Amino acid sequence: MYSNLKNKSLLCTQDWTVEEIEQLLSIAERLKQDRRLGIPQYDILRGKTFFMLFFEESTRTRNAFEAGITQLGGHAHYLTPSGTQIEHGETAKETSNVLSRYGEGIGIRKTFGRGTEYMREIAKYSSIPVINMQCDEYHPTQALADLLTIKEKFNHDLKGKKFVVSWTYGPNYIRPLSMPQSLILLMPRFGMNVTLAHPKEFYLRPEIVEQAKENAKKAGIKFEILHDMEEAFQDADIVYPKSWGPIMYTEDEKEGLALIDKYPEWVVTQEKMNLTKEHSIYMHCMPADRDIEVTSEVLDGPHSVIIDEAENRLHINKAIMAATMAS
Repeated sequence: MYSNLKNKSLLCTQDWTVEEIEQLLSIAERLKQDRRLGIPQYDILRGKTFFMLFFEESTRTRNAFEAGITQLGGHAHYLTPSGTQIEHGETAKETSNVLSRYGEGIGIRKTFGRGTEYMREIAKYSSIPVINMQCDEYHPTQALADLLTIKEKFNHDLKGKKFVVSWTYGPNYIRPLSMPQSLILLMPRFGMNVTLAHPKEFYLRPEIVEQAKENAKKAGIKFEILHDMEEAFQDADIVYPKSWGPIMYTEDEKEGLALIDKYPEWVVTQEKMNLTKEHSIYMHCMPADRDIEVTSEVLDGPHSVIIDEAENRLHINKAIMAATMAS
């Protein structure tokens, strides 16, 4: 499969041009269509190895990558810190140098602690592409699958569509900022007007918000921040409500959990969906807290595209591996 993306790491979508991302999406569309037609794909990465280093458990990320490379003819190795010498202090440099001699790609998921910094250190010493499978700041593979889904649902007509990223009530633990930050960075670059909605204590990293504003400015579209969920949903084409922690406001876990419990009304209901356009879609990276952050009526309703979205994780991950690892 011809691609000028060979050996290119994906740590953040900002590192890729719009043209490179469009090429990746085209590859994903082709692979998806070929799979549905039963066209074999096992020659694309025959004999290739992809190392998957997980610092946390995963459902969609692990299985999309593992199934994906199997369908492309390669093999995935599932690694954890406790199953390697990382837990015993092996450095990122040593891990990177060794895995680079054994295979053709490395994926890392580390959503808490210094995940972004660790991945950039791995990439610094790696001679093979390094893929961010989610860190504390970014989740590029999910955001790209989301973009692919939106293109499908709106027949590639994204210009001027209203895309809403909204905080939702998600109790019990502090979720990372990676998903909303990835979405506000990527979607303006493809012509969508982006609305970010959250309670005042749940703001994102200021430097990333500034990048998103600059992306919107370059694309000639609108970026706004609101603190009212209903106002944000008004006339939306796409809504992406997702919980995250007040990480920028406080590092105290107890205080953070108390702040989450301060806003139980930030829940996606059918009444809120009725504020959106008739053709609007509801998106979520999953797992969604059913009947807590979103009602079953919405999650299982006609606006929901979450299963199509989850399927596209497979196709975009296959495209990333094919584009960056193929001979």
